[in-house]
Amino acid sequence: MNTKRNPVGWFEIYVGDMERAKAFYEKTFDQSLERIPSPQLEMWAFPGECDGGGAAGALCKMEGKEAGVGGVIIYFSCEDCAITSRKAIAAGGTMQLEKMNIGDYGFISLVLDTEGNMIGLHSMN
Repeated sequence: MNTKRNPVGWFEIYVGDMERAKAFYEKTFDQSLERIPSPQLEMWAFPGECDGGGAAGALCKMEGKEAGVGGVIIYFSCEDCAITSRKAIAAGGTMQLEKMNIGDYGFISLVLDTEGNMIGLHSMN
């Protein structure tokens, strides 16, 4: 493994209703997702760069893979997780954990998206 890169290189958030999920993430993060052509699944990528820090990823819809709470939580970086949490709620999400101080590492909050996936929000403010 290349130790100069973050350990996660890609993520996928599985959804049941792509249009609803796409609208949720675009409204929550004020970004447009881009379609990735694929014959077996529907994918919409978050903006990102191959050489950038962090991990790139996409919303995915595929037969045999259900959406919902599982064993992994993806944390999205943001300026203030309290503000982004409010955007997520306004976009149809559900609050799971209000902004919480994690000491020297900043703050986190947890929300459920419109598909039942739990996502984390992280900020230093």
